Amino acid sequence: MANNNNNNGKMSVEEAGRKGGETTAKNHDKDFYQEIGKKGGEATSKNHDREFYEEIGKKGGEARNNNNK
Repeated sequence: MANNNNNNGKMSVEEAGRKGGETTAKNHDKDFYQEIGKKGGEATSKNHDREFYEEIGKKGGEARNNNNK
C-alpha cells in the first residue's frame, strides 16, 4: 500500500484507482465487463481505420515474439 505520509493524509492517484477498481469488481459481474468491453470495441472501431488495427497487431506480434526468445 502507498505511504501517505508525504501527501498530508491524501491518498495517491494509484491508490485511489486501485480502490475504485476493487469496488467496481465487487459491485459488478462478468456480464458488466463484457458489455463495457463490447461498447469500447465498437467505439474504437468507429474512430479508427484498418491501418490502425494492422499497426497494433504488428506491435503485439513483435512484443509476443520478443517475449518468446
